[in-house]
Amino acid sequence: MISQTFDYTVPQSLDEALALIAAGAKPLAGGMSLIPMMKLRLAAPDRLVDLGKLKDLSYIREQAGAIHIGATTTHFDVETSALVRGKCPLLAETAAHIGDVQVRNMGTIGGSVAHADPSADYPAALQALEAKFVLKGTKTERTVAASDFFVDTFTSAIEEGEIVREVIVPVEDSGTGTSYQKNVQPASGFAIVGIAARIRRSGGKIAMARIGVTGLSNKSYRAGAAEKALEGTSASATEIQHAAALVAEGVEANSDLHASADYRRHLAVVYAARAIASALARTA
Repeated sequence: MISQTFDYTVPQSLDEALALIAAGAKPLAGGMSLIPMMKLRLAAPDRLVDLGKLKDLSYIREQAGAIHIGATTTHFDVETSALVRGKCPLLAETAAHIGDVQVRNMGTIGGSVAHADPSADYPAALQALEAKFVLKGTKTERTVAASDFFVDTFTSAIEEGEIVREVIVPVEDSGTGTSYQKNVQPASGFAIVGIAARIRRSGGKIAMARIGVTGLSNKSYRAGAAEKALEGTSASATEIQHAAALVAEGVEANSDLHASADYRRHLAVVYAARAIASALARTA
């Protein structure tokens, strides 16, 4: 199908872009989500503002014990960044699981999280990382935690006139192991279920556990019950399995042509156990 007629603007500055967005224009970053929706006429904006050509929104830098990633930084740049791979490996590993090479070369981290697809890969990792999002408007700038950012299916905490300016993730402490494991829908590359595990050992026990889940429900979330079940344990096989069994507790699972709700819950347990075990193996 072909999209409806629209105007296309390449702003020369972020302020110009924000002014256009405040006036009702739709922001375009990599276009990996928006363009297909426009072709199917699920989205029909009158004007697009291309943020992808604003160089001051594409960066990866370390500052005050955290890694700051500009909104138009591509998945490929996140995946291959020496800084991210060395100091926040979970995010680099997750970026490598996104779509295919073409998608990773064009898609952006800001566009992906703003789209808030319930089966996207980043949200699981960003939940486990306790990431923060800087949201920018014409006159405002605010920071929102990942736990508050993903509101519902294709719905985020971004308010009218705002864009994601940057994503902030922690520099990992020593002794922390991470892993992202997913069951992939082969045609799209999205996660039927994806689990991000972030675990720190201390004195032979698990001192910290963070588990992010995507694909299972209407939005990504942290599996708090599973985290509490792991913390303070020595992470025996039995304890890992017990914690993994809790990742879907109290969650209404999605059901579609790719997987029933029951099968998704089963996959969540299986992939949570794998992610936890893999993260533990990397804590040394």
